[in-house]
Amino acid sequence: MKYAFSLIIALTATCCAWAKPVKPKELTFFSANDKHIKYVGRIDFSDPLKPRFWQPGVYIQAKFEGTSLTISVNDEVLYGKLHNYLEVAIDNNKPFRIQTTGKTNVIEIAKDLAPGEHIVTICKDTEAGIGYVEFVGLKCEKLLSIKQPKRKIEFIGDSITCGSGIDESTVKCDKGQWFDQHNAYLSYGPTVARQLNAQWYITAVSGIGMIHSCCKMDIVMPQVFDKINQRADTLQWNFSNYKPDVVTICLGQNDGNQDSTAFCSAYVAFVKTVRAHYPKADIICVSSPMANNDLRPILKKYITSIQQYLNNEGDHQVYHYFFDKDYNDGCGSHPGMAQHQVIAQQLADYIKQVENW
Repeated sequence: MKYAFSLIIALTATCCAWAKPVKPKELTFFSANDKHIKYVGRIDFSDPLKPRFWQPGVYIQAKFEGTSLTISVNDEVLYGKLHNYLEVAIDNNKPFRIQTTGKTNVIEIAKDLAPGEHIVTICKDTEAGIGYVEFVGLKCEKLLSIKQPKRKIEFIGDSITCGSGIDESTVKCDKGQWFDQHNAYLSYGPTVARQLNAQWYITAVSGIGMIHSCCKMDIVMPQVFDKINQRADTLQWNFSNYKPDVVTICLGQNDGNQDSTAFCSAYVAFVKTVRAHYPKADIICVSSPMANNDLRPILKKYITSIQQYLNNEGDHQVYHYFFDKDYNDGCGSHPGMAQHQVIAQQLADYIKQVENW
């Protein structure tokens, strides 16, 4: 009996020890210039404590330890009313979308995670015309070193490449602001890159063309290719910061049926500009996945002649890929979310062939 009583006391003590709550570890704020935080995209680092970026698809990655994570970001709040969307992915979980609410934003993006190491990716879903975002820092238990893929791809294009009109998860088509359905992270370019274990850059502006842009825009891609804020044609970009293995050019949708000599001459000149910055890259000229039955054969004809001309001049690292139909079940007749995944798979398969990846 005495032994049984002692055993009960021992078990009770053990039970209570198990039930004792674990005190959460204190969180530490890590500023934007911490060496463990990695940035990919056209970013203005004039203020290293508030790196500023406009382009869609610019992303930040960090590896952290702990069960929760809070980020601090500033938003330009362009025109006093526009608020950017960000896409957040934790580890291999489904990404989720958040929108800023003011000029300064402190947002808890993860809690109750499993103890241990995690990787966060924070991507700008909206494009340059919605204003800039500044990354101020993050709060977690501990930051760790992170390795990034060696492969690099750059996607040059227009609204399709921006990821315009693909995400109706929060606002349906023709509702809210014109950018409420933007999702650069889930557009075809970053999807291709993730499939191929590569970094990505999106160099794109909605409505832009090679020689003609829509919507009364006064810029074309060859003019703004070398800028950090492409929509405003401002801030010189340093091309040595990112040397892609592959560049895709998806332009022509907004040009429409232009004079063949004018369009092809400008296209050839632009490819040569790209080549000057990236001497070793493979350049893939891509037809517009939005092109209808009238425009599709025109772009195919033009791009074929452009590639042949450049190949004959000695640049044998220029290729083409043509989409065989139009994809337009998203907002504003853009490719929808599921169609971007189809487009991405087709293009990824072609890049695998070219690169032997």
